[in-house]
Amino acid sequence: MPALIDLIRAGRRVERHNPWPRVSVDSGTWRSAAGALADGGLSLLGLWGEPARVHMALLDNSTSNIGVISLDCPDRRYPSVAARHRPALRLERTIHDLFGLVAIETPDSRPWLDHGRWQMHAPLGERLDAAPDAAPYPFLPAEGDSLHQIPVGPVHAGIIEPGHFRFTASGETVVRLEQRLGYTHKGIEGLMAGSTVEQAARLAGRVSGDSTVAYGLAFAQAVEAAQQIVVPPRAVLLRALMAELERLANHLGDIGAICNDASFALMHAHCGVLRERVLRAADAAFGHRLMRDIVVPGGLARDITGEGPAAIRAALEQVRRHFPSLVELYDNTASLQDRTVGTGIVTPALARQFAAGGYVGRASGRGYDARRSPGYHPYDGLRFDVPVLSDGDVNARVWIRIREVEQSLSLAGQILDALEAGPIKVPLQIAPEPCEGIALVEGFRGDILAWLRLSDGRIERCHLRDPSWFQWPLLEAAIEGNIVADFPLCNKSFNCSYSGHDL
Repeated sequence: MPALIDLIRAGRRVERHNPWPRVSVDSGTWRSAAGALADGGLSLLGLWGEPARVHMALLDNSTSNIGVISLDCPDRRYPSVAARHRPALRLERTIHDLFGLVAIETPDSRPWLDHGRWQMHAPLGERLDAAPDAAPYPFLPAEGDSLHQIPVGPVHAGIIEPGHFRFTASGETVVRLEQRLGYTHKGIEGLMAGSTVEQAARLAGRVSGDSTVAYGLAFAQAVEAAQQIVVPPRAVLLRALMAELERLANHLGDIGAICNDASFALMHAHCGVLRERVLRAADAAFGHRLMRDIVVPGGLARDITGEGPAAIRAALEQVRRHFPSLVELYDNTASLQDRTVGTGIVTPALARQFAAGGYVGRASGRGYDARRSPGYHPYDGLRFDVPVLSDGDVNARVWIRIREVEQSLSLAGQILDALEAGPIKVPLQIAPEPCEGIALVEGFRGDILAWLRLSDGRIERCHLRDPSWFQWPLLEAAIEGNIVADFPLCNKSFNCSYSGHDL
């Protein structure tokens, strides 16, 4: 089983990131990487394409080293990674939709983002009018006694984003769930191509509206890695403060929403109040409830307001004061525990295979956190724990969020205490030659990958990978054997991003 260092040595160095290398490999080494993924020595962090090239970001599980390998595809074909390692499947299908590159021996060649409305193999992001004769999507067939199918979506009640869920059930028990997503595809990466860094940064912050800080940070760090820019310490701390406020608000909202889907509206109401306090503090401190467009390459678009630290401290104190009683209420409500304990289990083996990040992975024994490994400033100088459980059910995913709320409260306090006066931005540079950068940032759902190439100060190519790419398939596995009525509960405990996944 080859280690990451062996794959890097087998390739031709193309670009050294900061500090992760990218090398160009042949098809044999590409297949070796797929085999190492299947054997568990490596984890897949990302797989993306260009018109005649594919790239794969890899994590060495024994050393925590990260690297990127690239394979030229002059005939627009490449060896399928999914043939050996199924977590790559949806990414390969997306590469085919966007660039027309064919994965040889792929186990599933159905379109993923393309819903029959595009010109086949058109340039990235190009769209046509709806094709009236487009064939219906071929869901997997189901055979067996007393089986029936239940189609749900893509339009849902409330404000949930569109996605189609096809249940195969025997009575009330779910035998299989198959998802069809892609309804919120926006062509973000196509819009970024040729744009200025500033324009692309605004697009990055709109990939997934509940993770605008995390995406802005990932994109900014990738630009800074490409240009070898050092961000001022004050900006680094304020970025982390915003990231923890974003994590705090989302976790509070999720805990309440999960309980609401179990018909326990009281928790939903109280968690909603605390979430609102955090969002109002963010607005008072940074001028926007979601803190959008503040993290930019080189630092920050604007500093925290004069009353910002006090507003944030007051919100943190409110959460510290009221949240423990809500945790006790959750833990001591038997009817709620009956719904969450043992429901929607993701096994540790599946979490490892899919390199599931965030609360989905940590609830199933995978304690990966990009703030800790590979790590980035200022978290290497802050005190925090990464909570891990192994039950893998809805209850475990709630408890991971609870513990992360506690950690974010501590981290936000540490950051405010460490904040000192200083500049908040350094100017960008225009390199004489094309340059590349890559970054891995911990959002509230898990690790977000950003890779880009700059040329003449503009974006030549940018790829952003949401943690939901490796979490959505696990939801299909988690619901099997549960009753149909438990799907909303399982779905909310994952809270995967439609928009981030659909690009």
